[in-house]
Amino acid sequence: MKIDEVPQDNGMIADHGHEICYAVDENGRYRLVPSLGWEAKNIVNDQAWEVISSEAEKMYTLAKKGKVSPLAYYQVKHQMDLTLLAKYVSLPRWRVRRHMKPAVFHKLPTRILQKYCSVFGISMDELLNLPESFSHQQVKNRLT
Repeated sequence: MKIDEVPQDNGMIADHGHEICYAVDENGRYRLVPSLGWEAKNIVNDQAWEVISSEAEKMYTLAKKGKVSPLAYYQVKHQMDLTLLAKYVSLPRWRVRRHMKPAVFHKLPTRILQKYCSVFGISMDELLNLPESFSHQQVKNRLT
């Protein structure tokens, strides 16, 4: 791909900066060229965010109903699976899975809750009290 052919289709990547692509200059040498993204990639990114957002909405609803702890919502919102979250908080998976149960979660000591707050980058109040309402934009804007 030549430098002037590097796609500059404005999409999600442009919301957070740009990505670097290799392109060939007029002398046939590879150069690093910034790109705002390309249409196919933008479509795939948008579809992936729709899946993440709908899963987060599902967990938010379940957490609001008291069927899962707020950890389940924040785990999905931050695109983590159980294994990754367990590694980040330095706890065995089975313990993190147990913490997804509201009855267990509400008995957790502050030092454990603080680990989750640190991983998710939220306050203790945010961890204990879910937002009043859910919005898909809220999940997507997590990166900003």
